[in-house]
Amino acid sequence: MASGICDRVVIVGMGCTKFGERWDVGSEALMVEAFEEALADSNLERNQIEAAWLGSALDDVNVGNSALPLATALRLRNIPVTRVENMCATGTEALRGAIYAVAAGACDVALALGVEKLKDTGYGGLPLRTKGLANDLWMPYGSAPGSFAQLAGAYAARHGVKAEDLKRAMAHVSWKSHQNGVLNPKAHLRKPVSMETILDAPMIADPLGLFDCCGVSDGAACAIVTTPDVARALGKSDHVAIKAIQINASNGWESQFGEWDGSYVRNTREASRRAYKEAGVTDPRSQIDIAEVHDCFSVTELVTMEDLGLSDEGRAPFDILDGKFDSAGKLPCQIDGGLNCFGHPIGASGLRMAYEVYTQLLGRAGPRQRANVNLALTHNLGGAPANSVCAVAILGRVDGR
Repeated sequence: MASGICDRVVIVGMGCTKFGERWDVGSEALMVEAFEEALADSNLERNQIEAAWLGSALDDVNVGNSALPLATALRLRNIPVTRVENMCATGTEALRGAIYAVAAGACDVALALGVEKLKDTGYGGLPLRTKGLANDLWMPYGSAPGSFAQLAGAYAARHGVKAEDLKRAMAHVSWKSHQNGVLNPKAHLRKPVSMETILDAPMIADPLGLFDCCGVSDGAACAIVTTPDVARALGKSDHVAIKAIQINASNGWESQFGEWDGSYVRNTREASRRAYKEAGVTDPRSQIDIAEVHDCFSVTELVTMEDLGLSDEGRAPFDILDGKFDSAGKLPCQIDGGLNCFGHPIGASGLRMAYEVYTQLLGRAGPRQRANVNLALTHNLGGAPANSVCAVAILGRVDGR
C-alpha cells in the first residue's frame, strides 16, 4: 500500500537566477547561475550528486531535446540525467522526479533544474511550436489570454459576480503582486503599479487587461534534494521537508461531457485534495502559512484560491479585496511578486516558486520575510482551464508541522 513521501525527502540547497530579458547569456549560463547558488547552499560537492532532472518546455533551440546540456553545462560526472516537459508544470515535474528518486532509495542526492529562454523566440506570449493539431493540443481554445478570459466570464456567471467587482478583484491581484515584486531583487518587474493604472490599461481579452497578464522572461531555478539522514550528516540544520507533491492531468472530461461550466479548474481541486491528504493537512486555511500559485493571469489566481480550498465558493473576489492574500494578510500569496513580476519562463516557474517558499521557511527572505512560516504551498497550472495539467507541492519546516 502506497504511503506517500511526506518527510522522506528534504531540500538542502536551492538557487535562482535573476529573471528578465537575459540577452547577455544563454540557457547554459542560466543553468550554471542557479546551480552554483544551490550547490553553495547545500554543503555538498558536485560529485555527490547521483542523478539529475532538467525541466524545459519550449527551449528546443537552446536546450535541445535531451538533458545533455545540463550534464555538460554543470560538468556533472557520469550520472543519469533526464529531460522532462509537462507544459507549465514542467519545473515542478523536474522536482518531482528528483524527489521520487530519493524517496525510492534509488539515490541519496538528486538535482532538479528548470530553465527557459523565452525572450530569444521573439514571440510576444508563449511561442507556438506548430500550426494545426499539435498546437491545438497545447492551447485548444486559441490564445492563452482568450482561454483564461473565458474562465473569468464563466466564474462571474456561475457566482453572480458583478463585472465591476470581478475587474476590481483582478486588479487587486495584480496590484498586490507588483507591490511585492518591488522588494525582490530577482524579479523581472520591480515597479509598483497603481490600481487606477491597472484598471485603465489596454484590454487584451475582455475582461483581462494588460496588467492582468504575466510577462515573458528568461530564468532558471534549481533544487538539490536528499534524505533527512544525509542532511543531518552534512551538518545541515537549515533544510526544508517535502510534505507532498502531486500532479493531475486532464482526461478530457471538461471538453467532452458537458458537465463542466468552465468556472473552475478541476485538476487543481484533484491535485490539492491528494496533496493535502499526503501532507496530513486537514484545514488548509489555518495550516498553510504562505502560497505561490500560478498567476499567469489575475483571474487564475482568483479562481485558484477556491480550487485550493483557501476561499469559499464565490467568495475569492471579496477575500482578495479584503486583503486576505496581501503580504500582511492572513495567507500571503505571491509574496515574491509571482508570475506577474517574474514572467513565466515555463521550465523554471515551478522551481522558482519552490525557491521562494524555501527561502521563507528558512527565514531568509529579507524585507519580504513573513513571520511564523511553517507550512507552504506551490501550485502550477499548465495548458488551458479545459485541458490542463496541475501540480501542487507542500513544503514545511523540519522542526515545524
